Amino acid sequence: MASNRIGRINEEIQRELSALIPTVKDPRVTGMISVTAVSTTSDLKYAKIYVSVLDKSQEIQVLKGLKSAGGYLRRELGRTLNLRNTPELSFVADDSIDHGAHILAMLRDPEVVKPVNPDNHYGEDEEESEE
Repeated sequence: MASNRIGRINEEIQRELSALIPTVKDPRVTGMISVTAVSTTSDLKYAKIYVSVLDKSQEIQVLKGLKSAGGYLRRELGRTLNLRNTPELSFVADDSIDHGAHILAMLRDPEVVKPVNPDNHYGEDEEESEE
């Protein structure tokens, strides 16, 4: 039951931060930034925010800007969410989209994933020989 509550809180934090990040006035926080996931500890003291940035060359600068705006974002979260403790935010780069694209490219590459061996093919020839 507690994990369901934590899941709902994670979704709320993700939704609120997605709306709050564009209001940050730090010039480093620019471009297409999306909050992909939130992981909160069970005591709601800490939250790890997974962020994906469209322009990978600015990812480090965006994370630094979000870290410096962490107090502002935490205060605004505290105003909107009715929690006893507002979690301390830590921002982490999320590379799961790149990782998934890499795996998909590997699966499509015929040098990495070999096609089915025609010598071991089970088909109509084997069924006819059994009859």
